[in-house]
Amino acid sequence: MSSNKSVRTTTTVDFSATSEEEIDSIFDIINFSAQGASRQYLTFNLGDERYGLEILKVQEIIGMTEFTLLPNMPAHVRGVINLRGTVVPVIDLRSRLAMPARAYDKLTAIVVVNVAHKTMGIVVDTVADVMGIPEESIQDTPSFSASQKISSDYIAHIGKVSNTMIVLLDIDRVLDLPGVAELVA
Repeated sequence: MSSNKSVRTTTTVDFSATSEEEIDSIFDIINFSAQGASRQYLTFNLGDERYGLEILKVQEIIGMTEFTLLPNMPAHVRGVINLRGTVVPVIDLRSRLAMPARAYDKLTAIVVVNVAHKTMGIVVDTVADVMGIPEESIQDTPSFSASQKISSDYIAHIGKVSNTMIVLLDIDRVLDLPGVAELVA
């Protein structure tokens, strides 16, 4: 006769001498373990293509709203919005990725993200889903020759789910814009 007792252990960790980046890394590992060996991404569409960004970078999703235009900003910086008292720069992701412009409609959304301790918004055509992508379905970005004129600077990985390819963006690089960070400093 065997006993089916489970043993539960508790570990206490002292974070007093640990940097904020180290703590973030520890919690990323804990979150990753809790997700069953898959990474969570918010997926969205730009035209016919599906893109994704790490869900941990997303603060919230809001519908398209009026923004205040700013002088002397790059074309992809559409302006700023007031999000509950916080000034949030809004970047048109289509423009930032050198895609053709498209009129905003009722499905257009602003994804509010936290990047490098700054809050910024990105305009996307439509928000699709929060999706767990298994590690084995995430591949490194293919390298392109300079003659192909394709930049992979903003692409972290390519995810494959069923028959769908998802371009997983490095949102930190996408939103690394001179002059914009000062708007929310």
